[in-house]
Amino acid sequence: MVSKKSGAGLAAAVGAAVLLGAGSAQAATAPAGQAPAGPATLAKTDVGQALNGTTSGLGYGIAPLKSLRLDPWANSSADVLNNGATVQPDQGLAPVGTGTLTGPLSAGGGVKDLPLVGGLTGVLPG
Repeated sequence: MVSKKSGAGLAAAVGAAVLLGAGSAQAATAPAGQAPAGPATLAKTDVGQALNGTTSGLGYGIAPLKSLRLDPWANSSADVLNNGATVQPDQGLAPVGTGTLTGPLSAGGGVKDLPLVGGLTGVLPG
């Protein structure tokens, strides 16, 4: 009976031999008349390009988080933020309620839709 794993095992052994360099073990030598090369050096990093790449990468990572739905029960009958409380102060002042803060969340909004924090998300990339 032939084992079905023998092909995979053989492929793994060949792959390991190639990766480890068993196929051609040669020492790097300098041509005649030249001194051997010194240690490798790294190229200088362009700070502007590094920052540009970082900010564009952050933009792609943060953009979905700004519009992520914060209230999983938004627009449903189980939404606890849909209920609001309003207080009517004395002396003829305007009523104060929780609907201003919880309204964007109960409508299915994200961080960018919040009254105070939403404006600050414009500073973030994305």
